[in-house]
Amino acid sequence: MADVNLSKVEKAYGTLKILHGIDLDIKSGEFIVFVGPSGCGKSTLLRSIAGLEEITGGTLKIDKEVVNDVPPSKRGIAMVFQSYALYPHMTVYDNMAFSMQIAKESKAEIDKRVKQAAEILQLTKYLDRLPKAMSGGQRQRVAIGRAIVRNPKVFLFDEPLSNLDAALRVATRIEIAKLKEAMPNTTMIYVTHDQVEAMTLADRIVVLKEGKIEQVGSPMELYRRPGNLFVAQFIGSPAMNILPATVNATGKTTEITVGVNKVSVPIGTPSSAQGSTISFGVRPEDLRLAKGKDHIFEGTIDYIEQLGEVQLVYVDIGRTDQPLTAKLPGNATIKRGDVLRLDADGGDLHIFDGNGSSFVAHQPASKAA
Repeated sequence: MADVNLSKVEKAYGTLKILHGIDLDIKSGEFIVFVGPSGCGKSTLLRSIAGLEEITGGTLKIDKEVVNDVPPSKRGIAMVFQSYALYPHMTVYDNMAFSMQIAKESKAEIDKRVKQAAEILQLTKYLDRLPKAMSGGQRQRVAIGRAIVRNPKVFLFDEPLSNLDAALRVATRIEIAKLKEAMPNTTMIYVTHDQVEAMTLADRIVVLKEGKIEQVGSPMELYRRPGNLFVAQFIGSPAMNILPATVNATGKTTEITVGVNKVSVPIGTPSSAQGSTISFGVRPEDLRLAKGKDHIFEGTIDYIEQLGEVQLVYVDIGRTDQPLTAKLPGNATIKRGDVLRLDADGGDLHIFDGNGSSFVAHQPASKAA
């Protein structure tokens, strides 16, 4: 069990800053996932925790010990990389046992830990096989097993599933989730660009952009209450619809004008937003076919992607930049060219100020004006 604490951690290569004062407290036993676009610094941050990158500012603690100058082998961490890096001439058993053999552990202890790890990862029947006789998912599990036998304080995963095909990614993701259940007191830090991995595995997600933390929270907190425009559009697939809008507050009601549409929401919008241009957001899956006269959006169906259970519907609402995206039931009887009226619950609407910050994260019910 180990906490990981980062205080104003920086990383620079000469004058090029990669990490800008990262403050983050990871509790013992948490599964933390770093996400963000390419080049945001998530892998650099993970490698800095591992000691593979030397931080150039701030303090890094593992299990309450400052480890800024502690070599990777002494930090009590184990890292799983994108590539399996298995010894091709060694069996699964020998690959998993190798680090313990180097550390001169007893044969009995090595056998015990390897077999325990193999049981957790369902590799027992493969212990005598060579890596070339195994699938990519099985090889990745061997790489994870090699880390488990070291009894680390912290597990670090650097996009471990990125080299697997779609089916193997799903299967191995489930294995990692089961691994976390089997080792509830072990701290795990995971880097990925895959939102599904982040949403399904994480206790908390850390969203990074340009070397800075944008927001930290549980998967559903980030999904339902994004703190800014960047998080709102990065979390969720398809991305949240974002439209320019204006605010006019009258008494206890705030009227949001989105193009030719007006939405009245009973919320206390800051007076500074009065008359200003803002951004209005709604997720495709939160839009529904309107019943009756009340609706927020009206437009012509430009294109439909039929995915079976659902269909992605692209609606021309008079915007010149892009259509509105709605995720509707797959059995909805609609076709290209139809005029569509869409509605949403007020609690599913998001409003962002001119700087991109959310000033209404979760609103009560609304209806079109």
